[in-house]
Amino acid sequence: MTPIARRRWNKFRANRRGWWSLWIFAVLFAVAMCAEFLANDKPILVKYQGALHMPVFRAYPETAFGGDFETETDYRDPAIAAKIRAEGWMVWPPVHYSYRTINYTLTHAFPSPPDSENWLGTDDQGRDVLARLIYGFRLSVLFGLILTAVSAAIGVMVGAVQGYVGGWLDLLMQRFIEIWSSMPELMLIMILSSFVMPNFWWLLLILLLFSWMSLVRVVRAESLKTRNMEYVRAARALGVKEHAILFRHVIPNSLVAAVTYIPFLLNGSLSTLTALDYLGFGLPPGAPSLGELLREGKNNLDAPWLGFSGFFITALMLSLFIFIGEAVRDAFDPRKE
Repeated sequence: MTPIARRRWNKFRANRRGWWSLWIFAVLFAVAMCAEFLANDKPILVKYQGALHMPVFRAYPETAFGGDFETETDYRDPAIAAKIRAEGWMVWPPVHYSYRTINYTLTHAFPSPPDSENWLGTDDQGRDVLARLIYGFRLSVLFGLILTAVSAAIGVMVGAVQGYVGGWLDLLMQRFIEIWSSMPELMLIMILSSFVMPNFWWLLLILLLFSWMSLVRVVRAESLKTRNMEYVRAARALGVKEHAILFRHVIPNSLVAAVTYIPFLLNGSLSTLTALDYLGFGLPPGAPSLGELLREGKNNLDAPWLGFSGFFITALMLSLFIFIGEAVRDAFDPRKE
């Protein structure tokens, strides 16, 4: 680690709020990545007639456990559960429901309040709220990370080339970005949703069409400054190829300004996905969505556990990224060197 990188890392750790936010997010994300082992309608491990099975990774027919049908086993079926317990055992995750599992054994109308079976209650379709929160948190963070990474890569590359080359290319790109950024993003998503049912990748592609412009202006400004530095002129005078100068000198120096914006870009990606799901133009119905949970809370004001659960996890997620972003910004601030 270089002395500059070590100094920035120490400055990041000195920001206690950002440092602890990073740890909290890392723990929550690690837990969410193991969602199938925490909330699932299938056992983690089944021992039947001396043989071990892992339904989490593989679908088994009922006939494998003494059933009558070749269809996938419903481990919540009392008859199947009794056959397995008679000749073996099952290890269940802490929450016996997946994000799409409907609890048909409830005696209350949907949505039902929290109890010992559904710790945070159920939504208006009888699905476990805690399971949907775990899966929804993972889906939202993965969506935001992928969108932010691809957007940052495109934005940094476009901004660096635009600022380094300059001239007519810079002028034409600036006019294009001004026109493209003025397009009504939400209206376009609504129009496209009427033709194609949005899924994870389709929605990612639509948002990518607009999100890549967030870093272009910052990186362009740094490239315009870097291309006139003495070491860049010296490299050009020594005959170094233009693309080598761009990737070896211009882009690395432009990343310093871009890195401070990436956590806030991630925050914006998560907010956009949640807002689209809340409006009904995001992920397809049935997907574990925090925005859908917030919409269910609005439509069922007599079930406050829906609104409070969705609000708490969304606010916590966005707050953590804001605090991490502030710590990164302070670490890369040259005025605090």
